[in-house]
Amino acid sequence: MPPLEVAMRFVALINAHDPERIAALLTRDHKFIDSLGAEYYGRDTLIEAWRQYLGMVPDYQIDITRSFCEGSEVVLLGAARGTYTADGVLDSANAWSTPAAFRAIIRDELVSEWQVYADNEPIRQRMRESSS
Repeated sequence: MPPLEVAMRFVALINAHDPERIAALLTRDHKFIDSLGAEYYGRDTLIEAWRQYLGMVPDYQIDITRSFCEGSEVVLLGAARGTYTADGVLDSANAWSTPAAFRAIIRDELVSEWQVYADNEPIRQRMRESSS
């Protein structure tokens, strides 16, 4: 499977909100870099991270509008959106959206690295508002 196809399949699994299937597309030594530059390693670590994140943003979606691929490196441009919840109840007042870019390194038809470039302020604002 070509690298771009693997990356787009990964996005589809994220949009399907299935941490187990997301993790199945990761290399064992997977590296995740969040938009603040924090790095997380390993499939087992990431499956739990995806469970937690999708619990906090259960309708999380990535919308891709452009893509670029060079060898095993894929860059996806678009937006990320969702609704923040602290208690599992979705309230449209807590919806957010932000332009986003994603960089993937594909190895053996698996995602070995996933990096997110996005402004976290929209979700942080919803988190602050819901806690007050």
